[in-house]
Amino acid sequence: MTAETTSDHARQDVFDPVRNPELFSGVRSRRIFAFFIDVVVIALLTFGAGVLVFILGLFTLGLGFLLYGILPTAVALLYVAFTLGGPQASTLGMRAMGLEMRLWYGAKPYPLLAAVHALLFWFSISLLTPFILLVSLFSDRKRLLHDLILGTVVINSAYHRSYLNEHG
Repeated sequence: MTAETTSDHARQDVFDPVRNPELFSGVRSRRIFAFFIDVVVIALLTFGAGVLVFILGLFTLGLGFLLYGILPTAVALLYVAFTLGGPQASTLGMRAMGLEMRLWYGAKPYPLLAAVHALLFWFSISLLTPFILLVSLFSDRKRLLHDLILGTVVINSAYHRSYLNEHG
């Protein structure tokens, strides 16, 4: 049995900034605020998980305390994978700011892609801090460096929903 690798129709870039500039209006600034909201949420989740790890450490005679080494990273990756890669296609911060992520051809991201997106963000921000934000100033869709690499687009949720309702 072979896997079908070709399709009857070519995937098209569905988010055109020239035809629908409203999709990208204010995305850059709202994305920054969404990031700060997500940092707070991840910190609270990490604190809660830390309490659970402490209890686990007591029951395992200290062996569970080894989880503290990976706790913040694991919590953040799981948070991003299951929120950004979930049915809403946005983290809690992105939802609060009215944003969602899509792949360049319109599909929602899946959990593995969302986790890789977060990892690329962390690596690019640690290596190229000013560069990834400068890229968004010259990108027609206000995309960051890791968005360009993975083929993702962050758009305004409300406008996207109203556009879908109007055009079927």
